[in-house]
Amino acid sequence: MVAVKPAWLEGLIAETFFGSCGVHDNSRKNEKNVFCLHCCLSICPHCLPAHRSHPLLQVRRYVYHDVVRLDDLEKFIDCSYIQSYTINGAKVIFLNQRPQSKSKGSANTCFTCDRILQEPFHFCSLSCKVDHLVDQGEDLSIILYRIDESDFAFSQFEGLGVDIPYMMEDDQITPNCILENPLQYNDTSGSNENVGNSRGIEAVRKKKGSGFLGGILSLSNRRKGAPQRAPLS
Repeated sequence: MVAVKPAWLEGLIAETFFGSCGVHDNSRKNEKNVFCLHCCLSICPHCLPAHRSHPLLQVRRYVYHDVVRLDDLEKFIDCSYIQSYTINGAKVIFLNQRPQSKSKGSANTCFTCDRILQEPFHFCSLSCKVDHLVDQGEDLSIILYRIDESDFAFSQFEGLGVDIPYMMEDDQITPNCILENPLQYNDTSGSNENVGNSRGIEAVRKKKGSGFLGGILSLSNRRKGAPQRAPLS
């Protein structure tokens, strides 16, 4: 029996993100960085009102590759044994495998593409895990969760890409990103890959009520103290 990928999963893995939206070609910040699981296509922030009642997933960019927050994706699919990385305080995983040189020796590697991984992970990306299960003839329903649309309120996306900067642009990655212990989060987080240094951000602050977006970039906002008058001589 051949395993069949659900349409939303196949679309998410195959989709090309961060291109300009043809519907809103003349609008600012019209990059397609949201995936609609109901329509199985990528949309831009200006398209969100038309998908108000649909389950949505935000895609981010890290070192020129598409990533999703682990907390978001785990609502749809079991992400265990996929290696994750912590960027700006959020754990993310790659959607697809990345080009690499072949590993040598007896290092722990991805079951699908042979990328070197930290123990105890088996996959470097979502697509590698899905492809491995398909190749093994496994029923993908064992890793898929029922979508509860109440978990994806439209209010969580209000202001996305219009008034709020993207969380992880290529030039906004926090230097010396935290590397998690994979055993600390039930085999779903951690990395030993050196993510390198990038231009720092002046401050990273959580915005109350931001929900889906988590942390946002902001400048320090300090009030100067009242000037002190010199004592009379």
